[in-house]
Amino acid sequence: MRVVVAEDEALIRLDLAEMLEEAGYEVVGQAPDGQQAVELVREHKPDLVVMDVKMPVLDGISAAEIVGSEHLAPVVMLTAFSDKTLVERARDAGVMAYVVKPFTIDDLRPAIDIARSRWDEIRALESEIADLGERLETRKAVDRAKGVLMTQLKLSEPDAFRWIQKTAMDRRLGMREVAEAVINGLPGKR
Repeated sequence: MRVVVAEDEALIRLDLAEMLEEAGYEVVGQAPDGQQAVELVREHKPDLVVMDVKMPVLDGISAAEIVGSEHLAPVVMLTAFSDKTLVERARDAGVMAYVVKPFTIDDLRPAIDIARSRWDEIRALESEIADLGERLETRKAVDRAKGVLMTQLKLSEPDAFRWIQKTAMDRRLGMREVAEAVINGLPGKR
């Protein structure tokens, strides 16, 4: 798993990178602030980001929000503070796991696993939602096209559907493409 590490304290950042590498992770970038972390994530497209909350230039939560909104990678947040408000801000920013310092690799490993798992679930749900949206739009277009065909060509509903289906197969087009052509292009349609 490829990881970007963001921590403003150089010694902690180096220790964290070494800990991750010894555990089998590949650290592809290290950043001393949130802005550089975002840039490294955009550049390297890692599988995971491990980031401190309090950092200069751009704090970790704001950086995590950017990384999440651009769908770049899951973020595991590190902090010396377990303050409820901070945890809520991190959650709202899309942080996938939260680990309080001091920690060991045995504390970090489950958080990493959970973050990756939650990230994969969210990506799968987003894909499913997009697919359902596409299917709904196709169905709406086909229904409208059937109405046009039934009115203009005096076809029954099953015949209008079969006409769209056959035309899509004959022309190697999607049913939505054929339906939209019918909606937009039948002569005499108002």
